[in-house]
Amino acid sequence: MSGDKPLRRIRLCADDYGISPGVNRAIRDLIERERINATSVMVVGPAAGRHDVEALEAAVARNPHCVIGLHATLTAPFQPLTMHYRPRDGGLFPPLSKMLRASLLCRFEPEMILDEVTAQIAAFTERFGRAPDYVDGHQHVQIFPQVRGAFLSAVGNAAPGAWVRQCGRRQPLARRLGTPKALLLDILSAGFRRHAARAGIRFNPAFAGAYDFTKSDFAALMQTFLDGSPDGGLIMCHPGFVDDTLIALDPLTDQREREYAFLSGDGFRDMLAANRVTLG
Repeated sequence: MSGDKPLRRIRLCADDYGISPGVNRAIRDLIERERINATSVMVVGPAAGRHDVEALEAAVARNPHCVIGLHATLTAPFQPLTMHYRPRDGGLFPPLSKMLRASLLCRFEPEMILDEVTAQIAAFTERFGRAPDYVDGHQHVQIFPQVRGAFLSAVGNAAPGAWVRQCGRRQPLARRLGTPKALLLDILSAGFRRHAARAGIRFNPAFAGAYDFTKSDFAALMQTFLDGSPDGGLIMCHPGFVDDTLIALDPLTDQREREYAFLSGDGFRDMLAANRVTLG
């Protein structure tokens, strides 16, 4: 019976606040409903201005359990804040595939990544009047080789009280082998955790939420995420309403609306209760 299960507190984080007005609106609604308790802000996004920040702060004021983090962004189609950042692709960050390849081949200058992440932390601090509660990375760039050291140095220097997101699961190896994307995140996160531990920077004990976005049964996926999440674990999600800005910037569209529909509905509330999970 559900009453026999120990109560678990998890962080359910909606990524990409700032990417579009429709995504922002969905995230704020879920915060006010207390269906999520964290969101990561893309300060380089087109919908991360003063009005968007004020609206987010108003939503969080209605949900005292919600924290706000920085979604450090280093991939296209977004533009660096630092003028000297390289490499660029048509004035933008490189696409994800080039970013991962270059990091594995050690072709980056870590100083440029350090400066860019520091600039994004500074932009967050200027807009919110405080440092972020935590820092993670768009498309998981923070765990890439070469990137992770510079990323952690920037956080340690500019937001020393923040925790960071690692993307490794706590599951038996046999269960991890069936999901190649999540398995890659597991492997890269092992090095990230070692770097963070040496730097004395806190990180989440477990991670869930990576999946093939062509899958439409988000309720079934969420149940697997909850099954693999210990007390204190972090689950990411990407709820949103599709608008023209989102379509122009990101291929993840309709699935955001499916995530929002489930998270805002009674089924998710009942799932949390049945699994003895709290977002408090």
